[in-house]
Amino acid sequence: MKIRGKVFVFGNNVNTDEIIPARYLNTADPTELARYCMEDARPGFGRGTDIKGSIIVAGENFGCGSSREHAPVAIKAAGISCVMARSFARIFFRNAINIGLPIVELTEADTFEEGDIAEVDLETGKVRNITKSTEYNAKPYPAFLRKIVEAGGWLEYCVKSLQSLS
Repeated sequence: MKIRGKVFVFGNNVNTDEIIPARYLNTADPTELARYCMEDARPGFGRGTDIKGSIIVAGENFGCGSSREHAPVAIKAAGISCVMARSFARIFFRNAINIGLPIVELTEADTFEEGDIAEVDLETGKVRNITKSTEYNAKPYPAFLRKIVEAGGWLEYCVKSLQSLS
């Protein structure tokens, strides 16, 4: 699975309150959550017209803070195709996989700049900065994680798996 998109850069320690502020958690509707994606880090980001299909690139410890599943749901619902960061909070990583949001740990995440075009191959782990003509090796997804993400998340993966047994 290859993902290509425009890069939006965020810093280190982006927490779940910045991804989806608590004041917007009175709903679980993904469309509504998407409107407020990254609201406290970059006001209006989730309502931007140029974020569909884009890639968030961040520093260390992306998704730290509370374990709310709303954070990756808001990102995915906003149309973000992938999140790359130097590292992820463990619970965010798991929640992202569970809802089918592709995330990639990349040591060289800080080499990307706002507006660059990136391409990520989840199967091989190759990450390219198309704008700068550079290529990096991220840890590729194991096959079972890739299947979960490609299915759209854990629940969808389970449903498809059960249907294949019938």
